[in-house]
Amino acid sequence: MQNILSVQSLTKKFDDFTAVKDISFNVEAGSIFAFLGPNGAGKSTTIKMLTTVLKPTKGEIRINGFNALKEQDKARASFGIVFQDHSLDEELTAYENIVYHAVIYKVPKKERAERVRKALEIVGLWDRREDYVKKYSGGMKRRLEIARALVHYPKILFLDEPTVGLDPQTRRSIWNHIKTLNQEKGMTIFLTTHYMEEAEAIADHIAIIDHGEIIESGTVEEIKKRTETESLEDAFLKLTGRDIRDENYESGIKMRTIRGMRRRNRN
Repeated sequence: MQNILSVQSLTKKFDDFTAVKDISFNVEAGSIFAFLGPNGAGKSTTIKMLTTVLKPTKGEIRINGFNALKEQDKARASFGIVFQDHSLDEELTAYENIVYHAVIYKVPKKERAERVRKALEIVGLWDRREDYVKKYSGGMKRRLEIARALVHYPKILFLDEPTVGLDPQTRRSIWNHIKTLNQEKGMTIFLTTHYMEEAEAIADHIAIIDHGEIIESGTVEEIKKRTETESLEDAFLKLTGRDIRDENYESGIKMRTIRGMRRRNRN
């Protein structure tokens, strides 16, 4: 099967600190790929590079056949992204948020209304389209962010901790919508999550990153077999350790990322 995403020797350094170290992996078109790791492992830095927010120190990224460093506009048109932190305009309605995104992504004007309707229907929010986002619950906001990421018909959808902080019922609803997109629309899903049972239930292929390096990859069954464990969570803990990660470590990576982005913007 053809790869929708191909990553080769990807590295990101911030001054003397290497956040991501020479990682390579492929994601097959139409699959669900889970990218797992402890706090500060390099997940968010990697996703920011894959989605052209951060420039790699070295390496190659191809999305839908396009070089993400040299053909950024074509690569960006090929993916949707739902970041961990909310990024909706709460003073606008749900409909207005989606339309604004459609304009930014140059969705043809004659197709815009129909695409917005379909995106909102997929996540069950069409009847609430005229409500202001500030009136939405956390789960509704997350569903709206997924709808927004779909309006330009991406080939691959990046989801960074899409269910963090949500109750179990809402989490299940979100995953049902995601599985529908994958199964009925053939959309490739690239996700990160700290809920191992979710990754085990939904992912076709998994890669585990720690200290900036991919330390294991394969199907759930392959990983469990190689680690001689009964569940993905047990395998994850065996590979990454059971010690609680220092939050300052993760904060340090985020600060280095922010400083790097500011330097890039100045240049």
